[in-house]
Amino acid sequence: MSVQLHTLSNGFRIVTERMPGLQSATIGIWALTGARNERPEQNGIAHFLEHMAFKGTSRRSALDIAEAIEDVGGYINAYTSRETTAYYARVLGADVPLAMDVIGDIVRHSVFEAREIEVERGVILQEIGQALDTPDDIIFDWLQERAYPDQPLGRSILGPAERVRGFGRDDLHTFVAEHYGPGNMVLSAAGDVDHAQIVAMAEDMFGDLPARATPDVVPARFDGGDLRVDKVLEQAHVALAFEAPAVTDPGIYTAQILGSALGGGMSSRLFQEIREKRGLCYTIFAQAGAYSDSGMLTIYAGTSADEVAGLTTLTLDEMKRAADTLSVAELDRARAQMKAGLLIGLESPSSRAERMARMIQIRGRVPDLDEVVARIDAVTLPDLREMAAQMATTAPMAVAMYGPVSQAPDWDALVARRAA
Repeated sequence: MSVQLHTLSNGFRIVTERMPGLQSATIGIWALTGARNERPEQNGIAHFLEHMAFKGTSRRSALDIAEAIEDVGGYINAYTSRETTAYYARVLGADVPLAMDVIGDIVRHSVFEAREIEVERGVILQEIGQALDTPDDIIFDWLQERAYPDQPLGRSILGPAERVRGFGRDDLHTFVAEHYGPGNMVLSAAGDVDHAQIVAMAEDMFGDLPARATPDVVPARFDGGDLRVDKVLEQAHVALAFEAPAVTDPGIYTAQILGSALGGGMSSRLFQEIREKRGLCYTIFAQAGAYSDSGMLTIYAGTSADEVAGLTTLTLDEMKRAADTLSVAELDRARAQMKAGLLIGLESPSSRAERMARMIQIRGRVPDLDEVVARIDAVTLPDLREMAAQMATTAPMAVAMYGPVSQAPDWDALVARRAA
């Protein structure tokens, strides 16, 4: 398998990878824009725009868009994150030109009809309401807000309902003009694809876009803090976050291995100590996520009102204990899980297309898998223990709790627990 990259004269990039033996392909546009690229008054518009892309173009109605892909047995979707908006389809190899035509059409020629805006506004307001009614969903928005307070990276992807109620056609066009320049987009395709064919189609569809500067992004600053909402629920939801390396920092591999060792599976420390030995929760996990210039090691658990204090303090204690007692066996297990997850995941053309787009946007190139595996293998036990110690004691911390959390240790008690 080989990755091929081509850049049009206006800065629009095309990256492909042919995967022999596959009869399907994933093709899409990844725009380097998301919630963190919005101004305060725009919060939620990147996600609103993603929805509106499927509501009709100058050539196709909303039904035409869906039928064009589904008539050939394909699948089309999109998503918005804090740093990326993606529009993609998975089809059989013979239907790649059709999929690319549809994706290019919705990205470039959406008409944003007033009636469709109102319909989709209602859909998104329902989505916001559903998120607010889902504790183990909304708590992560609150955690993000506490980790990066008063910053674009701390705002929610859906945006507040009051903002969504006010967006109009001009707001959508303004956001497109600001953030959908050719240098801010990557066309990525993997599977049964032909690089030369896709480059030629991309030239026809996007070659006329005028080059323009990529908008500046407000640098992330993990400040941390505490947010609690005491409410009558069956479960107390507890989420902790600690500042971790950015995706371009070599330390990201150590952080990801640490997240796996702490709470990445049934054999992990937090699962064994807090669930299996003490029975304090049903769900507990840890993971390391990364942005272009910051990162978070996140721990989440749900428990009863009576156990929330014990669960929270035990979690911090177990993090501190890990700094002194993490073993070679735990390192090897977490390393194997990370490599297996990477390699198994990339057997899917959708995962490959997404990875390639993200790497081009952040690194300007797609690292070979051998290079990534070598970096994972290079993490040592001293590296892991050093990062564990930093996370447990000195890294900036954010806390979000929701439900019957009145018995949980307060912020000062948690800070003292880390320092003890």
